[in-house]
This record gives sequence, structure tokens and C-alpha cells, in this order.
Amino acid sequence: MEESNSYSKIVKDLVDELKGVFNNAGLGGEAGEYKLLTQSFLYKFINDKFLYEAKKLDNNNDYERIMSMSDDEYDGLIIDLGNSSATIKRDDLIETIYSHQNDEDFSETFDNVLNDIAVDNNDVYSVETSGDSLIRLFDSKLIENNVIDSSQRNSVAKAIINKLSKIKFDESIFEAGFDFFSTIFEYMIKDYNKDGGGKYAEYYTPHSVAKIIAKILIGTDTPENVSVYDPSAGSGTLLMNLASQIGTDRATVYSQDISQKSANLLRLNLILNGLSHSIKNIVQGNTITNNKHHNKMDYIVSNPPFKLDFSEWRDSIESLPDFSERFFAGVPNVKKTNKSGMEIYDLFIQHILYSLSNDGKAAIVVPTGFLTSTSRINKKIREKIIDNNWLSGVVSMPSQIFATTSTSVSVLILDKTRNDDDKDILFVDASRLGTQIRESSNQRTVLSEEDEKMIIDTFVYRSDVDEFSINANIQKVKENNNVLVPGQYFPIRIKFSKLTPEEFDEKVKDYETKLSDLYKKGEELEKEILSGLNNFK
Repeated sequence: MEESNSYSKIVKDLVDELKGVFNNAGLGGEAGEYKLLTQSFLYKFINDKFLYEAKKLDNNNDYERIMSMSDDEYDGLIIDLGNSSATIKRDDLIETIYSHQNDEDFSETFDNVLNDIAVDNNDVYSVETSGDSLIRLFDSKLIENNVIDSSQRNSVAKAIINKLSKIKFDESIFEAGFDFFSTIFEYMIKDYNKDGGGKYAEYYTPHSVAKIIAKILIGTDTPENVSVYDPSAGSGTLLMNLASQIGTDRATVYSQDISQKSANLLRLNLILNGLSHSIKNIVQGNTITNNKHHNKMDYIVSNPPFKLDFSEWRDSIESLPDFSERFFAGVPNVKKTNKSGMEIYDLFIQHILYSLSNDGKAAIVVPTGFLTSTSRINKKIREKIIDNNWLSGVVSMPSQIFATTSTSVSVLILDKTRNDDDKDILFVDASRLGTQIRESSNQRTVLSEEDEKMIIDTFVYRSDVDEFSINANIQKVKENNNVLVPGQYFPIRIKFSKLTPEEFDEKVKDYETKLSDLYKKGEELEKEILSGLNNFK
């Protein structure tokens, strides 16, 4: 554990030092800062991963030997590496361009190196857009486009290469596993993936919630060769946790998201976590109006945006060829006074039901208000998942579990493999778990490992736990208008207290006195009313 913490410190220190470079150049908080950080870090990662994989093939393959190879030998090395590493020219290695940092046009050299790597790896590392164009691994002119002051470009590029060359990512880091890299990824993007309103594409799911969802969905299963999908993926926290739980060699990831920033962050997340083979399945574009994944998915996870003004393209949904099948419950209307309050999550829930395979499973984060909403669309959605016996359970999460919103959230767990014998829906009320902490100006609820385990074990083993969880028969849920709030199904408990005869008499007298006082007040009020009426006459 101590060793793992030291690896984490090395990588986090590099992130902090790169941020320091950008702050010193006056770029802190600028729109391009996240690109400079994430792409510089990604360059470091794939550079060192290339050298690491080369050394795995032959322990003598250090940088010096690689540089002394003939062109044919180097081409052979690239072939032998296959998909285990990005393809990198020797002139584009960090160790090579480090020696050119004092060149007059070094920032241009740095940009050209990243451009070379992007072009050489276009087939594997590019992200597709819904318009069928490609977003490359690196910007063609990262420094030039994001360091506006041309007089600073060389110094920024030089500072970056010095930070990147100072440490080596080695076996201890590359084999550290998902928990390590998920923590590093969270740390790196924490300042760049915030959105107070939880708007489309950049609504961040806490790692603890993603872990709970993944473990509940997989349970005691051992899936093989399955598809994992998120139609509003953001930076991919839900997908990464689920794919890791399944096994990255047994899962293929699919995603779509309207935000280019999110697509770039998700690609970084996939590369860090050994899922580069799934990059070809990332799509940047509007999932609702231009769905690019028509195959039915084995597992779907989603924390969709809850409310958003989509009035500009609302009517176009109804003209989609798959509209009636995909959006069976309808489309939210444009609000007269609050367009930003349009319930876009209703569309995502319907899209997920449409996209889920006949034996698939899904987990959807919803505003807790959905569980009791009387809106036509919400009622039709709840009716469908219950009538079809797809709803395995509901987990109500603690308030402020998301730092960026105070909206109370719950998780719907869907399972199309349920048969006629599975007639119970498990309700878990985890709203009282967790500890509140303050992050910057926000209050946030943090779940401990014990809290997480309690939720996971309760759901996986479908346990009834006093005032925490209960299995409710599906017929009872239907009779309760398909309301999905856990508290509705907990038994009412009457607490009894043992009293001595003297204590009982004392309580009776106390109640009699209070009743007598109430009667007197009632008589006085009645007299005042009658008096007022007489005066009125």
C-alpha cells in the first residue's frame, strides 16, 4: 500500500508541476489549460508505455539500443509491439526532443512531434464524430493554439519537456491497475470537469457511486465478451468502473456524448486503463438526434443530464424514423417560463430501454423526483419497466453525493433476465449513509468503504435490512401507482414504552390538561367569531 502511494505521489506531483508551468505562463483557468495538461500527460504516458513494452519484448531494448537500431530493425520492433503500444518514431520520443529544447523554434518542434504521433496512430486512437469526421489524438498545434502570447511558446514547451523527462513511468505504474489510474485520472481532471448545473455531457459521477453500480450490475456473474455502453458518457467514470469489474479483456466499450471535451477525456481514460481497443467506439455527437450505436447492448450505465434547454431540436426528435419505438413515452414539452428545466433525462431513459439487449442489464442515475413524479412521461416509463418485470431494484443515494448539484439522486437497476419467479423489487434507502465534507465552497457527502460494501452486499444478496432495504412484491408496487420510493414499502413500526401505573396516570393527566386548554381556547375563538358576525350585521 505504501509503495502504491509513492507511485501515486510521483504521478500527482507531475500533474501539479505541469499545472504550475501553465499558471506561471498566465494560462491557469484558461479554456486551453485542460488540453495542455491532458495532452502533455498523455504524451508522457504513451512515450513511456512504448519504452516499457519494448523492454518487455527484450530486456536490452532501452532507449540507447532503440536509437542504435537500423531502420529495418526498428520497423520490426513496431510490428512486434502490435497494439500493445502506440506507434512512435524515434525522433518523436521525449528523450530525443529533450536535447533540442534550446532550439530557436522548439515550440514548433514540440507541436510537430505531437502531430506526427497523432497521424501515425490515426486508425486506433481517433474519436469519431456523429458527422463521420475524426478527432485526432493530439491537436495539430497544441502550443501555438493554446499559448496565445507567441513570446512564451518556447519557454512553455521547454518547461513541459523538462517536467516530462524528469521522471520515468515504469512497471510499477503500468501494472498498478484500475484503482490506481482511476484515482490519477480523477485528480488530473478535477478542475476541468465541473459543471454546476449538471449539463449535457459534463456531469461527473463520483467514483464511489460508479463502483457501487458496477458491482451491483455484475454481482456474482462472470461475463465474457460483452458490450458496455453509456449514451451520455462524460469522462467515462461509470464505463471504466464497469469494464474494470468485468475485465478489460472481456468487455468492449461503446459511448456517445455531445461534448468534444468529454470525448477527449474519455479517450484518455480508456488509454490509461488498457481499453485502447475501444477508442474506435467513442462517438462525439448528440445521442438523441443522431444515435450512432444501433446494436443492442449487454450492459448500459448512465448518469444522464437531468434538465436542459433542448427546445431548438425538440421537434426534430418526433421526425426520427425510430421515434415511436425509441421514445414510446413521448418527448417533454418546451416550458413557457423555464426552458432550461426541460427533462432531458426522460429521453435518455427511453433511449437506454431501446438500446438494451433482450438479456441485458442497466443502471441509470435519475433525480429522486422521478420515483414519484405524476408527469405523463415519467408514469409511462415506470409502468413499462414494472409491467415488463425489468426493474430489479432502486437505490436512493444520500443527498449531496454529487459535489456539483444538490439534486437528490437514485439509481434504477434494470435486468431483462428476470423470469416469472422474480416478482420482488428490492428497495434500498442509503440516504442516511455517508459523511459530509466541504470541498471548496461545496458540501459533499462521501461514502466510506463500509457504506459502499453495505449497499453492494444488500443488493447483490437481495437482503431485507431493517429500515434500510426491503423486497416488495411487484403487485404491491403496481397497487401503489408504481411509486418507487423505498420508504413507501418499509413496514410501519409502532414503538412501545413500558410505564409504571404512576407514570401512566401522570401522562393521562397531562393529556387531559392539554385537552382542557384546547377546549377553552376553542370556546374563546368561537365567541370572538360570533361577536364579529353580530357587529357585521
